[in-house]
Amino acid sequence: MLRLLPSLLAIGAVLWSATLVAAPYALTRGDPRLVSAAAMVYSGAGLICHQRAARSFHFAGMQLPVCARCAGLYISGAFGAALAYVLSRHPRVPSNTRAVLVLASFPTVLSVVLEWTAGVDPTNVGRALCALPLGASAAWIFVQSLRAEARRIPDPGSRIVNPAQERQ
Repeated sequence: MLRLLPSLLAIGAVLWSATLVAAPYALTRGDPRLVSAAAMVYSGAGLICHQRAARSFHFAGMQLPVCARCAGLYISGAFGAALAYVLSRHPRVPSNTRAVLVLASFPTVLSVVLEWTAGVDPTNVGRALCALPLGASAAWIFVQSLRAEARRIPDPGSRIVNPAQERQ
């Protein structure tokens, strides 16, 4: 199961991002099942996002289920997870994970600090762009780490051999 986890994570991230973009369109269709499904997406997203209309992108005349910053995190996270899964031939746990995440979070942190302290009001595009490095980096590291760990653990059906016995 651990071997499937990285691919499931990448697929799930892509599907979640697609769902966030599709939800506003579903609300405009008038089909009760689509509206109900979209309402569940908005409700679930509301548990982790403030969903302020002024800080959200709008598609089809409807607000996205998450704010622009969260949309940037999710979309770049999906992109980073998919790339980490597809492009990485030799997955490994990055040795500088903390440093990468701190550097990647800098644009997001800076934009939030400037909003709260200096009254700077970036556009929604600016908020989303500031979130891109963090989402992509975190997803890349997470998928890489899971793939490396899955490669380290032997298949349940394989015969586990003690390295000392192997040399004899």
